[in-house]
Amino acid sequence: MIQPIGGAAAWRPTQLEASGGWLRRLTTAEIADLDAGFARLKAGGKGMLEMTREDFPLGPFAAVLAEAAREMESGIGFRTLRGIPVERYSVEDARLLFWAIGTHLGVARPQGKASQLISDVRDAGGTYRGHGGRGYNTNAELDFHTDGSDVVALLCLKTARSGGLSRLASSVAIHDALLAERPELAETLYGLLPHSRQKEEAADETPTYLAPVYSLKDGHFAARYIRNHIRATQQIEGEPRLSERQHEALDAIQEMASSDAFCFSMWLEPGDLQLVNNHVLIHSRTHYEDFEEPERKRHLLRLWLAVPDGRPLCDAMREVYKSTAPGSVRGGFKGQNLPPGLAAWQARAAAALGMRDTPY
Repeated sequence: MIQPIGGAAAWRPTQLEASGGWLRRLTTAEIADLDAGFARLKAGGKGMLEMTREDFPLGPFAAVLAEAAREMESGIGFRTLRGIPVERYSVEDARLLFWAIGTHLGVARPQGKASQLISDVRDAGGTYRGHGGRGYNTNAELDFHTDGSDVVALLCLKTARSGGLSRLASSVAIHDALLAERPELAETLYGLLPHSRQKEEAADETPTYLAPVYSLKDGHFAARYIRNHIRATQQIEGEPRLSERQHEALDAIQEMASSDAFCFSMWLEPGDLQLVNNHVLIHSRTHYEDFEEPERKRHLLRLWLAVPDGRPLCDAMREVYKSTAPGSVRGGFKGQNLPPGLAAWQARAAAALGMRDTPY
């Protein structure tokens, strides 16, 4: 019998607004430590796939990241760090700094057809809805969704002229409310649903796969809600057709997440680092209007991370995550252009974090 999950991750927006604990403003000493660590990294001359966390030694800022990691896995599921001095760095240096910070949190995973390890979240004229659509390269309002990794990290470099509000909701709170109000819909979401790889599959992967939205493993809850990928399968001949109840259950998540009862919104500022546990939170963004000048356009950097304290996942997630073991290198979209040297770097990065390597 399905039971409520509860816990700190089952929050409602009023709780976060009252506590303010989701936001951590960096101190002068922590920013100085970050700058000093980056100066040492730059002096060493190593590129992204040559370095591990050992090449980016940190003092006080390491404790900030460790606290954020604990909050993601055992607390409310996310943390926003405010005050990274991105205005001091070129875009390329900000990219390297972001990557270096990521090495203290987990192992980066590829994110799309190009197998990119860092994505530029900005409007590149893409199409969100439909077979092959992705949201990060558009200015569209996005459905609530999860990303394909344990953790998604966003570093804000530039904001839009208007719009682009970041929104989060607790998958745990929605699950528990749905279980209380519409238990038949909650049960439906534990079943297998078809998902599209959005034309980004590798040569050894199928274009679609089956996976649940809700799952449990050894008492650990996980949600994976990527409705755009589910919706896209309905345009593919031969794929299973969604039932009326499955449609209703998927609608319910979006409607609940968008409501004042569950949706927590924040404006990300330049220098904000948002860290989100995909297994317990879903996120979205409102439509935005950009500046005309290229140098002023909205720009965020995105990392997908497998993390050392990641929870166990159910066996049905193996097709998409490649590994379901806790603390393993898993997730991401393999894509079609894995960079040379990735396997060797991944092994070193996993070893530095005490994680189990899972080669693609």
